Amino acid sequence: MARSSTGTAVAALTAAALAGVGFLAYQADATAPDHPTVARADGSGDRGKDDAEDKRKDKASAKKLPADSGNGRRVVYDLDAKRVWLVGADERVMRSYRVSPSSVNPDPDTYAVSSRAQGLVGSDGVQIEHVVVFHQENGVVFGFSAAVDGSTPNPDSPKKTGGIRAAREDGSALWDFAVTETKVVVVP
Repeated sequence: MARSSTGTAVAALTAAALAGVGFLAYQADATAPDHPTVARADGSGDRGKDDAEDKRKDKASAKKLPADSGNGRRVVYDLDAKRVWLVGADERVMRSYRVSPSSVNPDPDTYAVSSRAQGLVGSDGVQIEHVVVFHQENGVVFGFSAAVDGSTPNPDSPKKTGGIRAAREDGSALWDFAVTETKVVVVP
């Protein structure tokens, strides 16, 4: 008899604890600001204005193709801006987007897409898709991809990896654009 009442008490306590955690999670979500503020040195803490400014700058840089980035149909990867441009044969930018590089960068140079894979596990153990490889050096494979789970590589990893990750929709666009032998221009 004691055994069954103990089981009932444990079940009731567990249910109450789960309900409490659920309520606290709801309350935290309901009271969280839509645009979190960040404390700044000037004390203003108005992150919304900074976000708008960052988006404006990002949109402007997306349109501006780097100087000395070659000509003709190509993929341009700017190491400093961490941005990729897909450029048509008519020199028109078809798409531009930000990327997240891994721990090793390719040297600035002109390469060509050497292989492609619809999906595989990246060197960091993450499932990736739309893999477009353009260079390999000293055991490091350099290529563009998108993580299925949306994760980005660790640029501080002690393991030398050359994956350049994009959002899934950008990775899909690159996959459609960069067939084998497509020129890839890496600029500093």
